[in-house]
Amino acid sequence: MASIETYSTKAGKRYRVRYRKPDHSQGAKRGFRTKREAELYLASIEISKARGEFVEHGAARATIAELGQAWLSTQTHLKPSTYRTVADAWRLRVEPRWGRYPVSAIQHSDVQAWVSELSASRSPTVVIRSFGVLAAILDVAVRDRRILSNPARGITLPRKERKTHSYLTHEQVHRLATEAGPRAALVLTLAYTGLRWGEVAALRVRSVDFERRRINVTENAVEVGGVIHVGSPKTYKTRSVPTPRFLHPYLNDQISGREGDELLFPGPNGDYMRRTRTSTGSKSWFKTALRNASLEPMTIHDLRHTAASLAVSSGANVKAVQRMLGHASAAMTLDVYSDLFDDDLDAVSDRLDQAVAAASVSKPRP
Repeated sequence: MASIETYSTKAGKRYRVRYRKPDHSQGAKRGFRTKREAELYLASIEISKARGEFVEHGAARATIAELGQAWLSTQTHLKPSTYRTVADAWRLRVEPRWGRYPVSAIQHSDVQAWVSELSASRSPTVVIRSFGVLAAILDVAVRDRRILSNPARGITLPRKERKTHSYLTHEQVHRLATEAGPRAALVLTLAYTGLRWGEVAALRVRSVDFERRRINVTENAVEVGGVIHVGSPKTYKTRSVPTPRFLHPYLNDQISGREGDELLFPGPNGDYMRRTRTSTGSKSWFKTALRNASLEPMTIHDLRHTAASLAVSSGANVKAVQRMLGHASAAMTLDVYSDLFDDDLDAVSDRLDQAVAAASVSKPRP
């Protein structure tokens, strides 16, 4: 039961309020100068409990630094590469700015000012990721009844501009493969299957099914901070990717004389391949091959975009492209590669013309 009691101090009589929290534990607050103040406080406690809005004052004093470390320790479900970017955002941008703040002291306007300040010097991707970390921590604070609402929600964020994809033609892909020399099979596999680098790096000899003309993707080997982490594919789902027949001799050469559990594309020491670097001044077999093939600078990942482009140009529908690339949904494929389906709009108008002509309907003129 709630109660109000008096106690003595050097400054005179004071009032203490005792009450039951929603979890039935005992709560108390002291220091009220008048009984009226104590009664009003007790009434506010009872009303907040009835509305489901009760927030314990002690819990609201927890700092973002305390809550952030606890939140980060729960993100074990993230892929290593994703976890690294989230941890960096916390360490470099969120904790230095907000770590000392009690969770109840953060205001919406302060978060908006921080986002605007970051946007002046950082890319939209970095800003959105950093904001997401702070917002996620505050979401947990709301669920833990430390604050009533998340002051980071409703913030205006910078808009990410979609990068223009680089697509190679069939002729350019084969020219690049020729210049790649012993890595020709790797280039062709990436350009005609759309595998991610981590997926192709984790392929085993047994992953290739010549009879079904498939490559079975079951693992991912991603490099994070110089360490290779092996796990499930990006979307946590295994898949079978089609392989054109012309690619089979190249894959046969890779497999020749090797056991099923050996890597299909091993690195120099027989271990997992490391991602090649294409930055200015770096020594890279891929960069050298691009230059020798008289092609514009691009990244290894652009071969995945090329695979999508070549598949669409061959007549593949969006669902088939989605399954090949391992996207979570066809909507995601359309969003990423909407430019590849522009010709479908022309096809719609052509088919409407054909349908009207076949129906022999009269055409009203203005």
